[in-house]
Amino acid sequence: MKAEPILAKLNELRHEAEDDKTDLEYLALHHAFCFVSYHMGEFQAYLDEIKETGGEA
Repeated sequence: MKAEPILAKLNELRHEAEDDKTDLEYLALHHAFCFVSYHMGEFQAYLDEIKETGGEA
C-alpha cells in the first residue's frame, strides 16, 4: 500500500470535519494529516514493514 492514498483520505476527512475547527475530531484529523505529510518517507517505510510482517496495511 502506498502512503499517498492514505494521506489523501485523511485530507478528505479533515475537510469534511472543518465546520468546527475547535472540534476534537477536526483537530485529530488535521494534526494527523500534518504529521503524516511531513513524515511521508517514514510513514511509507512503516506501511512497507507492516505489509512484510503480515499486518493490516
